Amino acid sequence: MNMAARSIAPKKAMSDYAQKLKVCGHPLRLALLCTIAHQNDLCVSELWECVDQPQPVVSQHLAVLKEKGLVKSEVQGNKRIYSIADPFVKEMIDLMEKDHRSKHPATALSPEAYTSNKSAGSV
Repeated sequence: MNMAARSIAPKKAMSDYAQKLKVCGHPLRLALLCTIAHQNDLCVSELWECVDQPQPVVSQHLAVLKEKGLVKSEVQGNKRIYSIADPFVKEMIDLMEKDHRSKHPATALSPEAYTSNKSAGSV
């Protein structure tokens, strides 16, 4: 087989990556993932304040992220705490930030940018 024609990954792997990217493709889900990646140990009420969206909306998107294995949650007292479950997601967020910093050094993203109500819509 010609090297140029060889696939970089099996079809199953490509399908898995496509599904992950599809789930991450929603702007609110991406903002939630970025926030969780930088601010571990956040509960739903803290997350909906960070992204300036109603709690039911945030809960629905977190349920999708959890169902697809991108985040995990654990109960601590009376709170459900979220964290990144998939290393692919963390690496994707790191690359996204690196890309943003290279193109917009004066407006480099920081963890605070994800948790500020003013900037949550622009993530």
